[in-house]
Amino acid sequence: MTVLWIIKRDREDIFRFAPLQGEVGKQLTQQRHIDTERMDSIILIDPGVAYYIKSDAALEIARELKGYGFLPLLIGWIPVGVRNAVYDFVATNRYRMFGRQEACMIPTPELQVKFLETS
Repeated sequence: MTVLWIIKRDREDIFRFAPLQGEVGKQLTQQRHIDTERMDSIILIDPGVAYYIKSDAALEIARELKGYGFLPLLIGWIPVGVRNAVYDFVATNRYRMFGRQEACMIPTPELQVKFLETS
């Protein structure tokens, strides 16, 4: 659901996606010593620069999406611990809050280029 939301708003074609359980996701997180066993969250990797998790990742993504760049300015000043607590609450309750899709998306050929690996 988050991936689809980002894809729809990624007008500059910036973001690429990989499941954490896939080979590319495992390689990218292992190179950065990110323990995905202890964390099930969105991870944004800016190659050669940094990586971001949880609310920091969400704010960095928002910074790049047209119309959402105000979010880091609006809530970026909130301490990361508080932001991550809210992030975790929403993540835990996302299906109750936003509903659940009955099936996974099968990307069209145009969208397949946004995924670093396909199953």
